[in-house]
Amino acid sequence: MRHEPLVEVWRDGLPESVHYGSLVVLGPDGAVRFALGEIDAPCYPRSTAKLMQAVGLVRLGLDLPPDLLALAAASHSGEEFQLAGARRILDTCGLTEHDLGNPESLPYEAEIRDVWLAAGRPARKLAHCCSGKHAAMLAVARAHGSSTADYLDPGHPLQRALADTVEDLTGEHIACVAVDGCRAPLFAVSLRGLARAAGRIAAAPAGSPERRVARAIRRHPEMLAGPRRDVTRLMTAVPGLIAKDGVEAVQVVGLPDGTAIALKIADGGDRARMPATLAALSLTGTTLPGPLGMPDSLRATFGA
Repeated sequence: MRHEPLVEVWRDGLPESVHYGSLVVLGPDGAVRFALGEIDAPCYPRSTAKLMQAVGLVRLGLDLPPDLLALAAASHSGEEFQLAGARRILDTCGLTEHDLGNPESLPYEAEIRDVWLAAGRPARKLAHCCSGKHAAMLAVARAHGSSTADYLDPGHPLQRALADTVEDLTGEHIACVAVDGCRAPLFAVSLRGLARAAGRIAAAPAGSPERRVARAIRRHPEMLAGPRRDVTRLMTAVPGLIAKDGVEAVQVVGLPDGTAIALKIADGGDRARMPATLAALSLTGTTLPGPLGMPDSLRATFGA
């Protein structure tokens, strides 16, 4: 991909480092309001794809209370209430942690992981940040009478249906199918397509699967990530905004009117992701209540 400078790191009046990336801001009509870098080249959305996967699961009949639906779209921190939520999803379909296809893991968030290790607790499937998504996938597979042992196979009816949802929401064909870190299929699309999907979900009409997902994560942003995570703080700070991060420094944001942002930091370094996101939000006229904990040394190279 052809990337551009997005964020600089400054020290005592001089730029010390620079993070390159690509970024697009779409208006409610889908037109490009601002772009840097290569917004039409395929890239891996990583966990930002969970918004689309959750919509696909609801289209297939997933019926969960809002807190658990938000967890189905989550990269959760490993809080005990999140693990309990994943167990509740599994309980709805008579399955257990053993049936999850994601790897065993320690909690995602460092503070929780440290406490976990200090207590001598081992890695487990339920602690993986994607366990809510996997539990929801299993619930849908079981409800449809499909096999659960191979629910992560790209050829499984569940995964084919989710791929169709990704193509529908992004408005483009999947460029490549890979395996994500949680062992689920990963569909490569463009940043423009990711932003288009985020905008459609954020501005979806009442009663639609997209609206159900957006409403769930607006009501329960603590389930989508964790109380101390930046995407949770951002959603709490800006009413109606939905946001999802992904590893390798991918981020999507959708506003209630359908305005949307998608970005990728080229080096995969997470420290540049939120400064670039906040600068892009400033281009949309969104009022941000303070720096949301961003260091003054991180400065976007674009924006107002």
